Amino acid sequence: MAQRLEERILEYVKQHATEGDPQSVVDHIDKYCSQKEWAMHVGDEKGLILDQVVKETNPTIVLELGTYCGYSATRIARLLKPESRLLTVEMNPENAAVAKQMIQFAGVQDKVEILEGSTAVVIPSLKTKYGVDQVDFVFIDHFSDRFTADTQLLEKYEIIKKGSVLLADNVVFPGAPDFLEYVRTCGRYDCTNFPSHLQYSDKLDALEKAVFKGQ
Repeated sequence: MAQRLEERILEYVKQHATEGDPQSVVDHIDKYCSQKEWAMHVGDEKGLILDQVVKETNPTIVLELGTYCGYSATRIARLLKPESRLLTVEMNPENAAVAKQMIQFAGVQDKVEILEGSTAVVIPSLKTKYGVDQVDFVFIDHFSDRFTADTQLLEKYEIIKKGSVLLADNVVFPGAPDFLEYVRTCGRYDCTNFPSHLQYSDKLDALEKAVFKGQ
């Protein structure tokens, strides 16, 4: 049996899900994590909110902060237009290796690119190193103590434009109070809170949607 939780999730998906079917991959990750071992994906309940915001935004360029096993990248990619591109940042090389296999198995590798490294290094180099001009949608789901700093980096390097949508996970549990205070009070965002529950549990959590109004 695989030693790491993330590898066990991947093993389960490869054994039980349908290759090339992103919905099947997402469903089987949810099944494993709700029935066998808990893991920090956005999960099925909050995932429906993520789906709704992605559909409403209809983005061409997506940035995800925190790939983990590739659950949310697969979940988002299955809803994107054919010409869309999703760049997902992961600083843990072991997680990035699992996510690469997960994304490949789901059949969405043509839309998803994993950028290995910390957000503090990757965000400032998006334009110069990765050919990203500006993004339409950002899913923020990594370390809550980085939410505010990385949002400010997105502003500083003009990665977000007027109308860009940020969606942040875990703003209640474990919580991101400084991020909520920043986006709600700085005057540059229109914010909406989506109450929900922590993945695969009954603990209260929420997603915060923040639409950038421009500098």
